[in-house]
Amino acid sequence: MTYVLLLIGFALLVKGADYFVDGASKIATGLRVSPMLIGLTIVAFGTSAPEASVSFIAAFEGTSDVAIGNIVGSNIFNATFILGVTAIVFPLAVQSDTLRKEIPFALLAAITVLILISDIQLQYSEVNIITRTEGILLLLFFAIFLYYVFEMARNNRDQIENTPTDTVSTSWGKNLAFTIGGLVGIVFGGNLVVENSIEIALALGMSETLVGLTIVAVGTSLPELVTSITAALKRQTEIALGNIIGSNIFNVFFILGASATIHPLAVDQKIFLDVWLMIFVTALLLILSRTQYRISKIEGAGLAMIYVIYLIFIILRN
Repeated sequence: MTYVLLLIGFALLVKGADYFVDGASKIATGLRVSPMLIGLTIVAFGTSAPEASVSFIAAFEGTSDVAIGNIVGSNIFNATFILGVTAIVFPLAVQSDTLRKEIPFALLAAITVLILISDIQLQYSEVNIITRTEGILLLLFFAIFLYYVFEMARNNRDQIENTPTDTVSTSWGKNLAFTIGGLVGIVFGGNLVVENSIEIALALGMSETLVGLTIVAVGTSLPELVTSITAALKRQTEIALGNIIGSNIFNVFFILGASATIHPLAVDQKIFLDVWLMIFVTALLLILSRTQYRISKIEGAGLAMIYVIYLIFIILRN
């Protein structure tokens, strides 16, 4: 029964995020918002909602290993496997603003995590912990990011001034229902995933950190995977890349920040290697983006392979 409930939880997460993104994106289109802003905010928030739900519930229940492992694992999965598979489907063009501002912002988020969990090394504390104060600091970084994307939207608004919105404006009620219904599915699905994945992990002798890095991280990142591949198939590379980068920024600054504000998060020593890998793959993404301002199919295959090797390693490490 536990496995059935876990599958139901994942189904609610995926379908809930799907409905949320569909409704919210149409509302954003009706408000004449640029595609990159949709990817960085509406779509990124929608596809990151499962991570938010799982991490918030884990924080409430005091299972900080799942909360942190979910965020770090999801970011690694996003920057390697999801980005890699999406580039294999269709090479991703990288805009100059993305290269100069958004990817460096994601790299800043990854480095910030390393600094905040290094209390023993930096402050000679007895334990590593992300405090409520540090959680609030992450939320302030998130506020700065939101200010940036809305300024970007305001500056680019004239480019989409003539976009027709009749079909969207006539179905505001339907789109709002999709958005709210999707969020409800995400919350209930997240609760099922946390409770049942931890139960299964303990039964199999797995650590909570490993569960957060694998089962929960991959499961909650399925919306990003589906959304990015769909966007790539439709040649909407701005939305695909913006979704991945935006999700990684959301995960650290908003989800980790809010989780630590809800309940201080104790840090498992094993997570350090994973955080270093998160920094490495984000820096690698910045480097690859500079090669002809695109991520090719070969580079995408290399990123996906990095995740496969990493997955094998952390399973053996447990």
